Amino acid sequence: MQHPVGSPLPPPHQPGHGPVPGWSPAAHHPGPPQGPAPVPPPAPGYPMAPRPVPHPGPAPAPHQPAPAPPAPDTTGHVPLPPGGPVAVPSVLPATVAAPDPTTTTLAVLLIGPAGAGKTSVAKYWADHRRVPTAHISLDDVREWVRSGFADPQTGWNEHSEAQYRLARRTCGFSARNFLANGISCILDDAVFPDRPVVGLGGWKRHVGPGLLPVVLLPGLDIVLERNAERSGNRRLTDEEVARIHGRMAGWYGSGLPIIDNSQLDIPETAHLLDEVLSRSIASPPNW
Repeated sequence: MQHPVGSPLPPPHQPGHGPVPGWSPAAHHPGPPQGPAPVPPPAPGYPMAPRPVPHPGPAPAPHQPAPAPPAPDTTGHVPLPPGGPVAVPSVLPATVAAPDPTTTTLAVLLIGPAGAGKTSVAKYWADHRRVPTAHISLDDVREWVRSGFADPQTGWNEHSEAQYRLARRTCGFSARNFLANGISCILDDAVFPDRPVVGLGGWKRHVGPGLLPVVLLPGLDIVLERNAERSGNRRLTDEEVARIHGRMAGWYGSGLPIIDNSQLDIPETAHLLDEVLSRSIASPPNW
């Protein structure tokens, strides 16, 4: 059958088969193609089948940046050096002047009985230094425990000893970290010369052999007077104060520097502490 216009239609497409071999639409349309190929009309007597509508595939996922590697141990963006034990200060030659203790990074342990003025002197000394300095009080750290606090005044037992050891270890950990980051530390504690549990060995182990111990030991009448001004669990009985003071006398002859601040106010004691520390830096005590 001849069509009045156009070229002959392609052979019908059979399902499952490709175009008939030999059929080339371009061969019947000389010249370049003009627009899209015409759509064949439906066969007579058959309804036009709907053309399949292409379904768009899933939208491409937005670009996700690669996860960042885990950050090191930092505070914000400032890396902190890890704290290590404080080393013993090197002994300087006799021709070299002793370093100025007011500008040197130091670890100081202030020892003394209740009422000796340890906390007051330590705070003043830390407040008036020309370099960053932290004050760490063992009594303050012990009292971080609120419920279940084992008060040594009610009896020294395994619970009070365990909390004391934990507080001392916490103080030592804090001091090492402060010192590793250039901040001096002064700690205060009632360390006994004849009691291994509450002794210097634990402080040396937790802070380091470079810790500089200094003893504050005023007269008994002075500590009794100062103790009477205290309140709460910081105030001891006169008998307990006298007993502690008597045991602290064992520091005489120990080789540790001792300051009798019976007639000194806080600023005078802090100034004398600097002088003692200057000598300790030049010639560290053997303890």
